[in-house]
Amino acid sequence: MAEALLYKPLKNSQDSRSATVQCGLCAHYCVIKDGTRGKCGVRENRSGVLHSLVADVIAAANLDPVEKKPLFHFMPGTRTFSIGAPGCNLCCSFCQNASLSQEPRARGAVRGQRVTPEEIVRAARESGAASISYTYSEPTIFFELMYPTAQLAVQAGLKNILVSNGFMSPECLEMLGPYIHAANIDLKAFTEEFYKERCGARLAPVLENLRHIVRLGWWLEVTTLVIPGLNDTREELVRIATFIRDELGAQVPWHVSRFHPCHELTDRGPTPTQTLETAWQVGLDVGLAYVYLGNVPGHGSESTSCPSCGEVVVERNGFSVLGTHWGERPGRCACGHDVPGVDW
Repeated sequence: MAEALLYKPLKNSQDSRSATVQCGLCAHYCVIKDGTRGKCGVRENRSGVLHSLVADVIAAANLDPVEKKPLFHFMPGTRTFSIGAPGCNLCCSFCQNASLSQEPRARGAVRGQRVTPEEIVRAARESGAASISYTYSEPTIFFELMYPTAQLAVQAGLKNILVSNGFMSPECLEMLGPYIHAANIDLKAFTEEFYKERCGARLAPVLENLRHIVRLGWWLEVTTLVIPGLNDTREELVRIATFIRDELGAQVPWHVSRFHPCHELTDRGPTPTQTLETAWQVGLDVGLAYVYLGNVPGHGSESTSCPSCGEVVVERNGFSVLGTHWGERPGRCACGHDVPGVDW
């Protein structure tokens, strides 16, 4: 436990000694009374000082293919040392990692292994990873651990990856700006109603943060979990793809991923492959250069094709890179078209 970053005390006219604080870490901007926690369940006000309960705690650590994040245009074929802490600032009914993300909110429990930034970076280097990924739950909520770890990782020659719901504050993004190299952000739907009813959040801050990430110059990829009956209409898919094209850039990869029943959303089956293929075609029709299907191992859309000539330049199966077919250099197709990415 450590004092949190990005918060301020709140005073009121009735009591100038009020111990209430306002958290500035994410777009909830929680007002937290003494003895209570914010919506994430891991930031607690103790006598007017906001504490992070996960400043030195991780509950998951693995060596993953970078494609699993998913990032398909960032250092493909490399491994990333992935860590996550308990808690989340959203409460998605369809959460794929609810046992990790929702336990502090639901039960008040914060379980995990004590760790320091130095130990994380050392473990990443010893594992042979090329990067560290802050993932599994929501990395925003373990900012006090992520931030110094990312700084040390850069000094050690490692890249930093953020896998996030995109609901952090602009101040949080700015502090991370020099240290994060790539991000995959969930764009869960394109209506405020969905974000409010299904996630306990808002859409607008996510859209602005996606624009902000582009301005920061991080490599960006976007993921949408396509859920039957909730965000799978052609109209909504077109709106998402159009936003990516117009606001982020047609070269930003879009991953459309299969939903599986879990957590509180078990009243429908997995996303049909046909629905995902419709989303894939929508993205291409709108003008996105790179659209991928997720959670459908073996589907041809997992590979990267040149948008100019159609030839496969990076061949994948699941999270594995089977081979590359470049022209005169990595990142350039044999037809001469440059495929954007980092360290092909």
